Amino acid sequence: MFTHLSERLNKVIKSLTGQGRLTENNIKDTLRDIRIALLEADVALPVAIAFINAIQAKAIGKEVLESLTPGQVLIKLVHDELITIMGDANEELNLKTEPPAVILMTGLQGSGKTTTVAKLAKWLKQSQNKTVLVTSVDIYRPAAIDQLATLANTIGVDFFSSNASQHPVDIALQAVQAAKNKVMDVLIIDTAGRLHIDEQMMSEMKRIHAAIQPIETLFVVDSMTGQDAAHTAKAFNDALPLTGVVLTKADGDAKGGAALSIRHLTGKPIKFIGMGEKIDALEAFYPDRMASRILGMGDILTLVEEAERTIDKAKAEKFAKKMKKGKSFDLEDFRDQLKQIHQMGGVMNIMGKLPGMNHLPQQVKDQFNDKKLIEIEAIINSMTPKERRFPERIKNSHKRRIATGSGTSIQAINQLLKQFEHMQRMMKKMAKKGGTMKLMRHLQSKLPFSGLPPF
Repeated sequence: MFTHLSERLNKVIKSLTGQGRLTENNIKDTLRDIRIALLEADVALPVAIAFINAIQAKAIGKEVLESLTPGQVLIKLVHDELITIMGDANEELNLKTEPPAVILMTGLQGSGKTTTVAKLAKWLKQSQNKTVLVTSVDIYRPAAIDQLATLANTIGVDFFSSNASQHPVDIALQAVQAAKNKVMDVLIIDTAGRLHIDEQMMSEMKRIHAAIQPIETLFVVDSMTGQDAAHTAKAFNDALPLTGVVLTKADGDAKGGAALSIRHLTGKPIKFIGMGEKIDALEAFYPDRMASRILGMGDILTLVEEAERTIDKAKAEKFAKKMKKGKSFDLEDFRDQLKQIHQMGGVMNIMGKLPGMNHLPQQVKDQFNDKKLIEIEAIINSMTPKERRFPERIKNSHKRRIATGSGTSIQAINQLLKQFEHMQRMMKKMAKKGGTMKLMRHLQSKLPFSGLPPF
């Protein structure tokens, strides 16, 4: 997400390097380039104009602080304004009511609404320790009811059954009563969508809302629709008292215009952002963290939270003890690390949250390929347990068998073993006293981005 905008903004800011003060002359062209970058990212024109005007008012004549360059001053101004325009701070779900707290999910067909209901239910269950009941009032698309029932079973939350012969308002009221009877903390209601906004859909939504009085009414919108996402959210907000927005498919949105436009146009906060198809690919939306991602500063806090949520702590402790004892790092350990990477959304998801990754050359980024990691895992899986523990003993005859079993080539296996040998040497350094910090300094010195915090 924000790939194009991030590249353009960083290129613009670099153009100010070496100048000692921000003046009307040297900032005029810069602001024009930023405006173009925003419009190319499909940011709504009124939002782009407001953004530029706010930065211009703060930037002109601003003294460059000691040890800073105009580019760094501008980064700070752009960063702060990105936060302001996206909503200042994360706005949590309001669940402070007598249970069940009812959440009504609205949106157009194809926005990922039903999947988002399941994602939110899992997030509430895992992150907030809530009991959750989900139901669907989409009587026009029975497949949506079946889909939600399957998803609810997958994530282990209760499902209130409904069918196409019932009235949406009746289903919603019965679901509320069922949630009360089961003493559920939260009830999430999936509603019907349309390919476009129409009076019939809005009228039905208003009747459901009036009947159940939800504490949260969330609008689910596909971020890849850009400006249209913001305008559709505004139309829904004019008809319903929305409390927030959920942006879906953000991992496939290289522009990011919706995230920058919605808050300004609707006044409603983005509360969650969907970053993939997996059922746990839902993040609480933090404007400050997103601003840092856009400017290539990374998002370590979200990365740490994802690690806390997905990493097997028992395995991690076992591995740490093994390394502390000076035992060799083998391919079994490496495979476990690959599985952890997959659970955290893949290497590209992790890289997107690390500082400086936007500044890496494209050919370097291309080397960090999730498909390559899947190939590596297939190679390791095709080895015997003994070969994984002692890869240095793998002979050519073994390689032919492994290549056949993994659907790869002997060349790919040789490449993996060579890289793994190098990795083993690095892990030995980490096991020594002070080795971890020395290794981090070494890795940092190899990165082309000098903005990382010193170790």
